[in-house]
Amino acid sequence: MDLAQYKKVWKGQPKEANEVSTLEIYKMTQSKSTSIVKWIFIVGLLEFIFFLVLNLILLEPNHNEIFGNVNLTQFVNFSYYFNYLVVVLFLIIFYRNYISVSTVDDTKTLMKKIIKVRKTVKFYIFYNIFINILMLVIYNIVVFSAPDTIKIVLSNYDIALDESQMMTVYIISQVIAVVMILLFLFLLYYLLYGTLLKKLKKNYKELTKL
Repeated sequence: MDLAQYKKVWKGQPKEANEVSTLEIYKMTQSKSTSIVKWIFIVGLLEFIFFLVLNLILLEPNHNEIFGNVNLTQFVNFSYYFNYLVVVLFLIIFYRNYISVSTVDDTKTLMKKIIKVRKTVKFYIFYNIFINILMLVIYNIVVFSAPDTIKIVLSNYDIALDESQMMTVYIISQVIAVVMILLFLFLLYYLLYGTLLKKLKKNYKELTKL
């Protein structure tokens, strides 16, 4: 019997039975919430591993040379390490949220924990979107402000074009990169984390009815 069916039976019972049923509904809601928070931690951990592997691939000598040509090697390395640190801190918070939700023993506290979890995940999503856009903006500002940097960047890919054509190719490539990054972030954060947050919100509404 799922939660919706359980509630229908619960409403038609006497007051004494309702008190027992309320406790059972709370336990079911807590169990579902704990499972969702656990999945938030698992998804965050898998995301961290994925981007760690991706960054290691991007930090191959060829890409280090590209960043070096536009004097961004130190900035890129610092941003990677800083982002690793921030993500690890978020993962610790996700894990602590999972532990705290699983050990809650009253409705009001569980409701507060759910609100806290949702706020933490939303902040994590906004941070990741912001940091990716910021790095892309800074990179392009440096590239466009330094002389011949676009030519240097494209020369690493053996593209034989004149100056105007190089500018066009670079701008188009950056537009495509922005669209792909935004699409990826939408799929990752809106669909994946968004689905988990919607389920948490549903559980929160269930608790307000008890």
